[in-house]
Amino acid sequence: MLATGPIGFIGTGTITEAMVQGLLAPTPVVQTVLVSPRNAGIATKLAASFPSVRVAANQEIVDTCQTLVLAVRPQIAEEVIRPLNFRDGQRVISVIAAIDRERLLSWIGADVTLTQAVPLPFVARRAGVTATFPPDPLTAALFTSMGTAVECETRHEYDLLAAASAVMASYFGIMHRTTEWLAAQGLPEEKGRAYIAPLFAELSRTALSSAPSTSFIDLSHEYATKGGLNEQVFNDFESNGGTAALHKALDRVLARITG
Repeated sequence: MLATGPIGFIGTGTITEAMVQGLLAPTPVVQTVLVSPRNAGIATKLAASFPSVRVAANQEIVDTCQTLVLAVRPQIAEEVIRPLNFRDGQRVISVIAAIDRERLLSWIGADVTLTQAVPLPFVARRAGVTATFPPDPLTAALFTSMGTAVECETRHEYDLLAAASAVMASYFGIMHRTTEWLAAQGLPEEKGRAYIAPLFAELSRTALSSAPSTSFIDLSHEYATKGGLNEQVFNDFESNGGTAALHKALDRVLARITG
């Protein structure tokens, strides 16, 4: 059990739902969870699924919990957070995208321990990888219980990993475009999906199980026979601007994150 006291969530969207599921199933790592009613559907579903989840108003959550997770949309973050009365010594974890620490602390208005994190939906299955900043043992333990935590030493490291997480849609997009091409060539879509999804899954497992000294480009070369088909596709990707387009997209999203 990570903590005997309750942990509270201000904001009840997709990431809150995933975190609560990861913290409580299959074996709970926290005793009690309080969630705000902003998304009534998700809050009600969580309370119905887990006896240890209770729905409460935002200020009651702040009054009750020593550890709080801020998980509201950035567009409404200030109007939700600023009116709340936090107290010195609380631990606050923000999973709000693109809001810097200085603004968060000014809205909180108390001497709290503030960390930031970028949890991904996979924390629901305790298979997530979460970037956190600054390093904090309790925050790292919390996210390690739901997968893996990568503690960033600087804000720049944290922003870079946040930008890198923006490639998830592109990952699935490549899978879709490949199955789309297969379908255009006459292969039924369900057969393309049945082939491509396990192929990508096993490639990811290979990357996870490889030695840290083995770079991704080493793996690329390992899976590309000299003069073979894989080498041809990767060379076409690079020579037709694929790498340049990816780097440009990451530059743009990093600029958006850093403001």
